[in-house]
Amino acid sequence: MIHTFDVVIVGAGGAGLRAAVEIPKEYSCAVISKVFPTRSHTGTAQGGVCAALSNEEPDSWLDHAFDTVKGSDYLGDQDAIEIMCQDAPRAIIELEHMGMPFSRTKEGKIAQRKFGGHTKLENPNDPNSKRIPVNRACYSADRTGHVMLQTLYENCIKNNVNFYSEYFITDLIIEDGVCKGLTAIDMATSEIHVFHAKAIMFATGGFGRAFRITSNAHVGTGDGCALVYQAGLPLEDMEFFQFHPTGLWRLGILVSEAARGEGGILRNNANEPFMEVYAPSVKDLAPRDMVSRAIISEIREGRGILGSDGTYYINLDLTHLGKKVIDEKIPEITGFARTYLGVEPTKECVPIQPTAHYAMGGIPTNYDTEVLADNTGKTVSGFYAAGECACVSVHGGNRLGTNSLLDIVVFGRRGGKKIGEFLKSAEYSKFKADPFERTKELKEKILNQSGNEKVPVIRRELQQNMMDKCGIFRNEKELAENRIHIKELKERYKNISIQDKTKVFNTDLIEAIELGNLLDIAESINDSALNRNESRGAHTREDFPKRNDAEWMKHTFIWKSETGKPKIEYKKVKITQFQPMERKY
Repeated sequence: MIHTFDVVIVGAGGAGLRAAVEIPKEYSCAVISKVFPTRSHTGTAQGGVCAALSNEEPDSWLDHAFDTVKGSDYLGDQDAIEIMCQDAPRAIIELEHMGMPFSRTKEGKIAQRKFGGHTKLENPNDPNSKRIPVNRACYSADRTGHVMLQTLYENCIKNNVNFYSEYFITDLIIEDGVCKGLTAIDMATSEIHVFHAKAIMFATGGFGRAFRITSNAHVGTGDGCALVYQAGLPLEDMEFFQFHPTGLWRLGILVSEAARGEGGILRNNANEPFMEVYAPSVKDLAPRDMVSRAIISEIREGRGILGSDGTYYINLDLTHLGKKVIDEKIPEITGFARTYLGVEPTKECVPIQPTAHYAMGGIPTNYDTEVLADNTGKTVSGFYAAGECACVSVHGGNRLGTNSLLDIVVFGRRGGKKIGEFLKSAEYSKFKADPFERTKELKEKILNQSGNEKVPVIRRELQQNMMDKCGIFRNEKELAENRIHIKELKERYKNISIQDKTKVFNTDLIEAIELGNLLDIAESINDSALNRNESRGAHTREDFPKRNDAEWMKHTFIWKSETGKPKIEYKKVKITQFQPMERKY
């Protein structure tokens, strides 16, 4: 079956829905999603969305931009960062006007809380005064992403957007540098559908499922990034993958930074609050990469707490906050602790460990979300990307908390507006090749294979190796070993078989295709990390412990290669007003 729309958006999270809201009503718009829209991963975002509103105390977009650049370890492109931070207050007020129910101050203004890495000058008139934490995160209790997603979905319905839920994208159709459409499998029937469009936007989310312990939903398998990689286009800065410092021990379920924003304290096995050793001024509100490294360092040095399964964790102490704060401001987080670990946060510490959380890298775009064909700035006609799957790059080497929800609404909107302009003169481009063919071959191959390799076994090995050898701490020896292992897993993947051969909701088939995507994503992460001989942001090389601006102030662009070793090139970081300096907190 072939469907024809002016624009097709893949992904029904915050970025995809915000873009869809912006498409003028005279154009037909479809949103395709692996899950029902309100089950998209944006719904799990807890702590807030940042903007220098100055509702709780004086603040400025320039301080927000400085924190974002510094947090990115100076790898973020400052022109894009300035756009995001200047647009933030307008974007938040716009969401409020759409109906998003923010928590409120006593005066009825949007409530704001502190978050890791967000600061301001203690004395605004003295640029040399110390920086102190600032209330910048606008929030809805600890369900900010959930209410944002619901609000945007309601506005899409109002805007007559067409939804194709539980469709799985299998092929991106780009011919002669023009994006013409895509192919998908209807998960309910296994029927193949082609979507012909003048413009395509990918808002497909992240790929945390490449790692064993992750806060990402099971759908976070990087399908959008993998399809771009498989189509011969580059991915950018894939080595920079953020581990959130506080995932529930063993499970990886997120314990939002809001817990520390409200005053939560990390403690080791001697009950000592240790973050003042690693970040003397901001302590537990240091950026995520620094806190994650501090936690692993405490465990490595024998100050972790031994769990019942033989693994170590650190305690997050919320007991001093009081029942009122816990129940009113962080009810979801503490509910998870009660439900999954049987811990009562008003009386006991919550066991936590770092969890694979967010991809700073992804599909390279300019700040109008147009996808880049290479590292010179050339774009792919009719192809756009926004949200976690995209790399603008506003997050650089490390994303500050609450900047993800801001990224999706600012650049989702910009992308929607840019597509609206493009559609004024765009036409449908005819397919040269049969758009069904590649998906038909892929589907039949997996259904008919009778090999002795099993998808869950390969996936588990991949995730464990990525965790062990390409995680928070990395070195050349382990990354080189992991490269060989990924190559071996790719060979084994050719010999898989699945049990379910039916057509109705064949999750075996979908998981097999997802595994192929994860293997490509893991390859791009590992090879990019092996090539970057420095430590910066979330990428920590123990054999190259220092940041090296002279050689590595540049973005990685990696292309898939059928010969074995992917091709890597680079692009300069855009610096405007913040010159690189040592990153201290």
